[in-house]
Amino acid sequence: MLKKFSFIFIGVMLLALILAGCGGGEERAAGDGDPKRGQALYEQTIIGSSAAPGCVTCHSRDAGKTLVGPSHAGIATEAETAVPGMSAEEFLKESIVNPDAHVTEGFTPGIMYQNYKKDLSEQEINDLVAYLLTLK
Repeated sequence: MLKKFSFIFIGVMLLALILAGCGGGEERAAGDGDPKRGQALYEQTIIGSSAAPGCVTCHSRDAGKTLVGPSHAGIATEAETAVPGMSAEEFLKESIVNPDAHVTEGFTPGIMYQNYKKDLSEQEINDLVAYLLTLK
């Protein structure tokens, strides 16, 4: 009887460990980025260690409104299918750290500030991506 109980107890514990390893907690987008911090960073006119232009300086969040770069209205939805085989998160991150990798049609390469990868921390980039993923 004790042997049977021990076997069942061990089985239940293993199952609990397996399920715990599968997650179950709240998932955070963008490599653990924080969308609230990302929004605050996005809305600054100057960001980074080199006083780089902030996102709102060149990008609108209003559909069809172009400042210097394309509008970010619906960017999360567009990013989902922008490059086959690339997730929206990967696409957005690459667009920040390597802005000429995927230039929106009708816009000129080389216009977007090229040093965000150097000027922003990995956490700041993740926060920006997490915020951009909320712009459906």
